[in-house]
Amino acid sequence: MHTEGKKRAKPGSKGEGDYFRIVVRTKDEFATFRTQDVGEKGHILRLAGRRSSGSWDTQAWLIGKDDAHIENDTLVADTDETRRLIEALGSKPTHTEGDVFEAKDRPNVPERKKDQQRHSRGPGSKT
Repeated sequence: MHTEGKKRAKPGSKGEGDYFRIVVRTKDEFATFRTQDVGEKGHILRLAGRRSSGSWDTQAWLIGKDDAHIENDTLVADTDETRRLIEALGSKPTHTEGDVFEAKDRPNVPERKKDQQRHSRGPGSKT
């Protein structure tokens, strides 16, 4: 068997794909992966990873190149949905290479806190 030759490039490293990738957790934390469309098909995808314990969490966000662009090494949203996602992250995405950015994931808000926030807004308020 011949083991020399070209090695496959990491996703997003060449900047030639259809999506920008915002990595929020290392892939080493997960055993398997799946993608889920968020909102309109093909615009924003959530790359979810399953840990060996069985729990699922976001490993990365994929944003279609029609929904954002790079300006001075910064990911700039071109749609409201993308802007909301970038603003909800725990930190501003930092450009690492090609189409790949790194950021902290959205802060984890415990369910009881969410309930407190909903109730404190009063009756008839929108959540």
